[in-house]
Amino acid sequence: MAIEQLEKPVGRWCPHCNPGRGCLVYAERPGECQSFSCMWLVNELLDERWKPNRSKLVLTTSDDGIEVRCDPGFPDAWRKEPFGSEIRQWAISGDAHDVTVVVIVGQKMILIASEREFDLGIVRPDERIVRELEGTRVIGASVVKANEIRD
Repeated sequence: MAIEQLEKPVGRWCPHCNPGRGCLVYAERPGECQSFSCMWLVNELLDERWKPNRSKLVLTTSDDGIEVRCDPGFPDAWRKEPFGSEIRQWAISGDAHDVTVVVIVGQKMILIASEREFDLGIVRPDERIVRELEGTRVIGASVVKANEIRD
């Protein structure tokens, strides 16, 4: 994830990260890092299997759903069990409750719907995902410029 205070872009290791060991400046980390809490830290329903250094996944929330961020070194970690089936269950529930489930691998995004996946490629900050619905079921997805969306 991007860290503005460190000028760290998306998809690159933080200069203070020792992969496999953690943050080298944890006690003095920037406020942006201190205030961050992945879902594993705050959701008691996610057991030890979901711990990011074990699962290779960091779960976060967005304005409209759940984001599953994969360690770039393990791009298919989200497909492994028990993660894959649980993520698909979230997508089924999400379709019914207007909640999106997106898997992020590097800069690529995959929208997970109840019946299929939509590989959206790279979604830039000035772009948005638009879902095509049939009732509450997602039947299509595309990426558009944010300024092209009409309320």
